[in-house]
Amino acid sequence: MEEKNKTAVLEFLFLGITDNLPQKIVLFTMIFFVYLVTFGGNVGMITLIWVDPRLHTPMYFFLSHLSFIDACSSSSIAPKMLYDIFAESKAISFMGCAAQMWFFGLFVATECFLLAAMAYDRYAAICKPLLYTLIMSQHVCMLLVIGPYAIAIISTMTHTTLTFSLPFCGPHIINHFFCDISPLLSLACTDTQINKLVLFVLAGAVGVLSGVIILVSYVCILMTILKIQTGNGRRKAFSTCSSHLATVSILYGTLFFIYVRPNTSSSLDINKVIALFYTVVIPMLNPLIYSLRNKEVKDAFRRTLEKKHFLICA
Repeated sequence: MEEKNKTAVLEFLFLGITDNLPQKIVLFTMIFFVYLVTFGGNVGMITLIWVDPRLHTPMYFFLSHLSFIDACSSSSIAPKMLYDIFAESKAISFMGCAAQMWFFGLFVATECFLLAAMAYDRYAAICKPLLYTLIMSQHVCMLLVIGPYAIAIISTMTHTTLTFSLPFCGPHIINHFFCDISPLLSLACTDTQINKLVLFVLAGAVGVLSGVIILVSYVCILMTILKIQTGNGRRKAFSTCSSHLATVSILYGTLFFIYVRPNTSSSLDINKVIALFYTVVIPMLNPLIYSLRNKEVKDAFRRTLEKKHFLICA
């Protein structure tokens, strides 16, 4: 009987979100629209930063990488999810599942540390304005982008290797719409306490370390803003941080709820609903937040449109 249960799993089947046809239609329409806005908005943000010389600053250098990460993380989940909504068999190969987990985990972890780098940039701009160009040199900016990718690769490689080294001998139905760690661990036919501990520790370390950098940066920023004598000066200083604060609050709040809180009997179903938000909606929100709340981005967009209109008229 034991040998019979050792049959290796070659593919996984997603349970998906719903089997109700009207709900499927609504879900497909919503996700397809959000994905188009996400991909178009983030690629548009990267293009705008690249073509407008006034946005060639450290802050927008980081923002362009944030947009790249959001476009990639959404693309690692949304196309497969859209296909699976109406597919009879929501199957994904063993290696395909590992690749999806690796890429999505890479981009999420990178985003956490990239947001920390952006917080440090705002700290340097507000608290050390006279030394800003020296502190945020091109070399430092490159290191602050390469660092998040390097840390995320180590973290994600650890999770993926440990997870897919486990024996999966059936069932092979994942109670999710993509290859996330928690539902996969529930399918392993062995004890997964070590994996869950590593997940908790590494996810907590990523969140805590990047969160501490952000928190310390903003404590220093707040203390500096409170020392500004004029109300207009305070508003101007705070406005340069408001978009970043909104992005941080949304992402960290969601990730903390899913990966750091203790598991419950209904956690997989709860995580599936919340995961729909952070895999599909959050990548769309970042370019909207920065474009709607950032005057420099809106001005750059207007200049680009005016230039394009002038060229067409000419």
